[in-house]
Amino acid sequence: MGCGTSNCEKCGGCGGGCRREIVLTPPEAALLLRLGEVAFLPVARRYDGETPVCLEEADYTPAEYSEALSWLQLKGLVSLDYDLPLRNFDYAAYGEYPLRGSAALTAAGQEAVEVLELQGTE
Repeated sequence: MGCGTSNCEKCGGCGGGCRREIVLTPPEAALLLRLGEVAFLPVARRYDGETPVCLEEADYTPAEYSEALSWLQLKGLVSLDYDLPLRNFDYAAYGEYPLRGSAALTAAGQEAVEVLELQGTE
C-alpha cells in the first residue's frame, strides 16, 4: 500500500511521495477482514492496562488478538474507543474488564481491507 503524494499522511518516513508498505501478521489480517465485514467489534481492557481484549473471534487465541489489535492501532488501521460500547451487546464475557468499547476501521484500515480483498489474502 502506498501513501502517495495526494493523500500522504506525513508519517515522517516518506517525505510525501513514497509507497509505504504495511506488514500484517495473520491475526492482524484476519481482524481487518472481519472489521471489513461487521464494521465494529467489541473490545475491553482493564483500568490498569493498555492491552485490548476481543473475545469474539476464534481463529487465534485471545492473546494473539490482543497483540494484533494493539499493533493495528499503532499502525493507524483501527481505532479502539472505550467510550463507545456496542449497543445491545452482551459484555458478560468481559466481566473482568471494566473498560468496554468498540473497535472500528480507520480510513487507512479500510484501504488495507480493500488491498487484502484484491489480493485474495485471508
